[in-house]
Amino acid sequence: MIHENLDSLDHTKAHRAKLTLLCEARQGSRPWIKVRLDDLSQAGFRITWLPQFSLGLPLRIRIPKLQVLTAAIRWHRGKTLGCEFAEPLHVAVFEHIVRGAVIDGPLSR
Repeated sequence: MIHENLDSLDHTKAHRAKLTLLCEARQGSRPWIKVRLDDLSQAGFRITWLPQFSLGLPLRIRIPKLQVLTAAIRWHRGKTLGCEFAEPLHVAVFEHIVRGAVIDGPLSR
């Protein structure tokens, strides 16, 4: 099932980074599980694999050295989920996350 892609949302001014970052995610009262965050913008992110997810439930994500962030799952393809933050990341928070991650490509606008 494919839902609206984050790239189609009107976040053209948001910074985007191709990176790899291990973090934890959960929905509701389910246990925290390790996921790989592969792409990040101020508006959202892409993660690889959250089994038994529900499109209707908010997603909580723990990125190392940050508070828990809330997001909504906007689309999924196979084992990949595209998520939109409930509140966009401040540019300083975005840059802090990028500095602590493995970068797969150049930082872009």
